Amino acid sequence: MKPILTLLILLLFCSQTQAQQVIQGKVINQKGRPVRGAAIALQDSYDGATSDSLGQFSFSTTEKGKFIIEVKASGYKDWMDQLNLDSTIAPLTILLKENQDELKAVVITAGSFEAGDKKRGTVLTSLDIVTTASANADITSAIRTLPGTQQIGETEGLFVRGGAGYEAKTFIDGTMVNNPFFSSVPNIAQRGRFSPFLFKGTVFSSGGYSALYGQALSSALILESIDLPEKSSADIGVSTVGLNGGFQHLSKDKKSSWGINYSYTNLLPYFKVVKQQPDYFKVPEFHNIEGNFRVKTKRGGMVKMYAYSNFSKLGLRSENIDSTGLKNAFALDNLNLYSNLSWRERWGNNWSSELGISFSKNRDEIEGALQNADNKPTPASGIEVLDAQNFSVDTKGELYQARMVITKKFGGLSAIRFGGEQFFYRDRQFFNNPFIQNAEGKLNDNYTALFAETDLYITSGLAAKPGIRAEYSSLLGKYNLAPRFSLAQRVGEKAQVSAAYGIFYQKPENNFLFLQQNLGYTRAAHYILNYQLISRNYTLRTEVFYKKYDALVKTVPDTNNNGKGYAKGFELFWRDRKTIKNMDYWISYSWLDTERDHLNFPFATQPGFAANHTASLVMKKFVTPLKTNINGSYTYATGRPYFNPNKPSDQFLSDRTRDFHSMSLSFNYLPNIGKKTNTFVVWVLSINNVLGANQVYNYSYSNRLREADGSLRAHPIGPPAKRFIFLGCFISIGTDRTDEIINSNL
Repeated sequence: MKPILTLLILLLFCSQTQAQQVIQGKVINQKGRPVRGAAIALQDSYDGATSDSLGQFSFSTTEKGKFIIEVKASGYKDWMDQLNLDSTIAPLTILLKENQDELKAVVITAGSFEAGDKKRGTVLTSLDIVTTASANADITSAIRTLPGTQQIGETEGLFVRGGAGYEAKTFIDGTMVNNPFFSSVPNIAQRGRFSPFLFKGTVFSSGGYSALYGQALSSALILESIDLPEKSSADIGVSTVGLNGGFQHLSKDKKSSWGINYSYTNLLPYFKVVKQQPDYFKVPEFHNIEGNFRVKTKRGGMVKMYAYSNFSKLGLRSENIDSTGLKNAFALDNLNLYSNLSWRERWGNNWSSELGISFSKNRDEIEGALQNADNKPTPASGIEVLDAQNFSVDTKGELYQARMVITKKFGGLSAIRFGGEQFFYRDRQFFNNPFIQNAEGKLNDNYTALFAETDLYITSGLAAKPGIRAEYSSLLGKYNLAPRFSLAQRVGEKAQVSAAYGIFYQKPENNFLFLQQNLGYTRAAHYILNYQLISRNYTLRTEVFYKKYDALVKTVPDTNNNGKGYAKGFELFWRDRKTIKNMDYWISYSWLDTERDHLNFPFATQPGFAANHTASLVMKKFVTPLKTNINGSYTYATGRPYFNPNKPSDQFLSDRTRDFHSMSLSFNYLPNIGKKTNTFVVWVLSINNVLGANQVYNYSYSNRLREADGSLRAHPIGPPAKRFIFLGCFISIGTDRTDEIINSNL
């Protein structure tokens, strides 16, 4: 019986082997180096694969007869050959030749930093973001080490080139994210919501961005999610702030995948060890759930779905500056949802399309209360500034978006893109305090945009990108027309000069529209000149800019569009991967001169979110004997203006905070390097503001005069604790990122 069973197993194995043909091999370039991310496919078939970090690939097919195998990779010429699937195929070695036209062609770079597999002149990759010492794996915190950004610690957002935080918008796969940061807490900046490992491409535009995007007066952070993972994997993590786990499944034919992730954050253990300045009566707690689904189409396109949900709550007390012994209590419950569905497809004859729909929802339930020394509610005092601390706010915001972009390539690298997008905004706000009862605000807006843009390569060394965008808001009842234009000229084998001009519009923020809907768009004109030199080991960028603001919102004597302003400056970025052995570092510097006459400003002056000088130094070194990545960063910024009500009105915002200093360190220990294992482990230790510099972001002042001298009392606004310390262990089963980390740091 046993020999018969063995024979049956052998026969079954042989039949399966005959039924499936295995195609495997390696993709290399002309220098013999592996080509990662090359797409290998059988024409007119669903079978194919993507090369890994070593250039290797493998897939099975049940097809018979003669088929064309095709290999495509960004920056290389397409490769094709014929295979006879009726006979055994030996492992293939595929040599790709560089696409000289694409590699030598000039790229429009004015105003934007690009990173990702498809971007020449990569600046920050996902790995760069998570290994930047001061970032703590937060995308926007890493972006703040680039020129053009401000070091703002008292509120969330990207403050770029004299622009407020709400003037920078975030886009995922073309669609806008309505609430990219966790909900605001008084005087404490919040993190971004999304992990950098979700994305394969990052474009940070500090100005002059594409006509395909709008409603961002200063800058755009454009994120492109990954396609298919290299293989199925599971991830778990435990840290001082919580735990997380996830699973990504890649189908056997490597044509589709799905994944789910969950993370739980509870800061109670951390706050027990590291004392915080606010008194948390409800320790921050977050539940985060993510899901994704991806399918490769027959034509080589991709359908992607991503869904995100977050539930969080917190409560804290702080000193009431208008009294002795009283406290302000603040409690927040938040629900946030975001999802998008995108479809990217190639249609032949150099036509392609990108379709996307998205949905965002955010609800904040906020309770404010005045409490006594025993943390109990206080009765009404009859003093308005004290009683006003008892309030409740319930805000609900929804955004629906549909978007389409059609692209036609012609004449080599030239292309034209056109399309449109439709937004529907629905916002509600309910407010109560002892003086205002059941106040309700409602905003509905149908916002429509049409756009067109052309990449026009006059020669491989001279390119132009003219574009135009038209928008209409039903809430404002107004149209706008926004021209954009960029030009780039190669001035050496690895150097180029770029220039950009554009008009950018943005609706006023909801807190103004709830009060006055008879407002128009705010407006900014960008002028940018850029020089860039890029090689394999070096990146040098210098940029000068001028930005003119018009129709900004003023609140005095009433809410209107009479505000204006300007911003001008110089920026420098230098990245070096070679000079110091086994070290990668970059230096950024920004000089900013800006003034605004907006909100309640009595005249044009430098706003409180703008520093004149900002600089960052980021260093990364992988020490092979220690299996450890050592990262450090140092950031400096001159003091920012703040409002001192004890000064006369002609000295409005004339005072300055102390200069900002912060040095951070992080260590990533990889114990499995050099071992043949399917498990990737990394231990992370990071410390922000290692030296404990006394950081003051701003000052708040009392509303009641002190009897002693008739002045208003000041209270400095700083971080909740001098240092932030993070320790965690993260394990990935099925995907080993060892080569990726080593190669990125050598």
